Amino acid sequence: MRRWITLAVGVVLVLVGAVWVLQGVGVLTGSFMTGQKLWFLIGLVAFLVGVVLVAANLTRRKPTS
Repeated sequence: MRRWITLAVGVVLVLVGAVWVLQGVGVLTGSFMTGQKLWFLIGLVAFLVGVVLVAANLTRRKPTS
C-alpha cells in the first residue's frame, strides 16, 4: 500500500511542478504566478522531488514474505 501512495504523490508532484514551471517562465498565462521566477523555482523543486519519488518507487524491489 505504501508503494502506491508514494507513487501517487510522486506523479502529482511531477504534474504540479511542471505546471508551476511553465507558469513561472510565462508559457501558461492567466495566473498571478505567470512570469514569476519564484514559481519557476518552486515548480522545479516539486518536479525534481516527484521524479525522485517515482524513480525510487519503480526501481525498488518488492519485499519477499
